[in-house]
Amino acid sequence: MSQEGLVFKMSCPDAVGLVARVTGLVAAHGLNLAEVHSYSDVASKWFFARLRIESADGSGDFARLEQDFSHFAGEAQAEWSLRRSGRAQRMVILASRETHCVTDLLWRRKFGELPAEVPLIISNHRDCESLAVAEGVPFLHVPVNAQNKDEAFREIARRCEEAGADVIVMARFMQILPAWFCARFHGGVINIHHSFLPAFAGADPYRQAFERGVKLIGATCHYATADLDAGPIIDQEVVRVEHFHDLGDLRRLGRDCERLALARGVRYHVEDRVLLHGAKTVVFRD
Repeated sequence: MSQEGLVFKMSCPDAVGLVARVTGLVAAHGLNLAEVHSYSDVASKWFFARLRIESADGSGDFARLEQDFSHFAGEAQAEWSLRRSGRAQRMVILASRETHCVTDLLWRRKFGELPAEVPLIISNHRDCESLAVAEGVPFLHVPVNAQNKDEAFREIARRCEEAGADVIVMARFMQILPAWFCARFHGGVINIHHSFLPAFAGADPYRQAFERGVKLIGATCHYATADLDAGPIIDQEVVRVEHFHDLGDLRRLGRDCERLALARGVRYHVEDRVLLHGAKTVVFRD
């Protein structure tokens, strides 16, 4: 029998009894706790929680539970969200010339590893167009240059909203987002940077790493903000560099890191496992 479910997330000032109150509300409505994560940050005195709630037999009152959660969150001064767990989030992909991250995301979506729909791929080049067509995903080409950047990003924003985007993924999009774009989609734009941030931000980080002679390179999946490559980090991946690796080797190894870090970060986001807290995140991994 299929199970109906909800995912509840909250963060608020820490206090005694928060876990008991939240789980008590679920039990009072005859529902099951399929997954429970909570964390109290001692330094900031802040509390974080994620609950996956199910009803195997159709019993329980989800609507009343939502009302009770809303009342409780108000009392606790909490930021919170509640989402039906069976609904896949809609993910618009922003791409450029490199296709490896786009290919990986579409592959994982196709074979059920990434619970998301892809209603649209937008690119400032046409390199991904044949890939989108092959996967049956609508493709939109929006050229971006110094003369039309604001106009182009307003078109991109409009198309993302029309597509009903729950999340926007910069799959090596390689463009600096305008501040107004980051503000409009705050907490909903995910970027992959080809470096282990905060080291080597900005352009051509693999060359920077090669010239510095690092022994580890990596990739960072983070939320995009108006500050370049400085948004809250969701996930990172690293690989060891040997003395005989040249710049081409670093780029090849780095692409693997980029795919893995981006796929994990996007999955954590669409499964409601990430809670933002200032410049940081709390990620309740499975």
